[in-house]
Amino acid sequence: MKKTVIALLLILAVQASGVSGQSFEGRLKDDARSGVADKPAYRIFTSGGKMVDYQQMQATLNQKDIVFFGELHNNPIAHWLQLELTVDLHRKQGDNMVLGAEMFEADDQLILNEYLNGTIREKNFKEEAGLWSNYKTDYRPLVEYARENALPFIATNIPRRYASLVAQSGFEGLEDLTELAREYIAPLPIPYDPDLPGYKNMLKMKHMPGMERQAGNLPKAQAIKDATMAHFILENWEEDGLFLHYNGTYHSNNKEGIVWYIRQYAEGLQVGTIATVRQDQLDKLSDRNQGVADFILVVTGNMTKTH
Repeated sequence: MKKTVIALLLILAVQASGVSGQSFEGRLKDDARSGVADKPAYRIFTSGGKMVDYQQMQATLNQKDIVFFGELHNNPIAHWLQLELTVDLHRKQGDNMVLGAEMFEADDQLILNEYLNGTIREKNFKEEAGLWSNYKTDYRPLVEYARENALPFIATNIPRRYASLVAQSGFEGLEDLTELAREYIAPLPIPYDPDLPGYKNMLKMKHMPGMERQAGNLPKAQAIKDATMAHFILENWEEDGLFLHYNGTYHSNNKEGIVWYIRQYAEGLQVGTIATVRQDQLDKLSDRNQGVADFILVVTGNMTKTH
């Protein structure tokens, strides 16, 4: 009787280990082959689709004058890697590094400086600056790093009221602004190429009801943002230093947008770009994402969002 019970237990144990008595080690090998054993959150590729590691990307970007980190605004991997790259580039660049971001508008530079310098409390900074709703989770770590390490942080974007004015009335809407207001905008008139693919594609996007009148001006509103960000980057870039700029990836994809304006205003600067994209497949860069930047940060398509 005892031998019978032991035999039954052995049979049940084999069945529990898997179909046809497959070992635990065998299941691990199957999982590895099917991608279950390892679930990477991101991969990095070059413009041509070659997979590289983070250190290779960092080493290349350390040689640039200006680096654009194109993010997806609600992607936690992009925000985490922004801070990691900031810290690592700062180790190499030291005091020759300047930070800047689309998420801060030029007319908030004074209050941003007052917070960075310790003149005002964070409470006042949060109440009075035009911070994005996801500031606490996504951009505060960057500002705090700048504050703790005495790094300049530049509010590069045009005040949204002036971008809205362009969306309503075209560049002509800026003509009646005061001299004081123009201090927060790239010098007018700005160069503008409506045939740049990024701007042309904006006209193909679906617009919300009621925006039909504005549709033709939307690329111009994007252009005045791009030109203004390029203007303030160049105003604050220092020779032999590095300016690291955080922006939505559309503003620097394909080296259009801000990068195009950098090249209009200043020749010869070494510019590096990162684009963030989503893909379900991480082991290969899709054809449509090739060439969008010097380095493409590919994040798994089901990644959680910060907002």
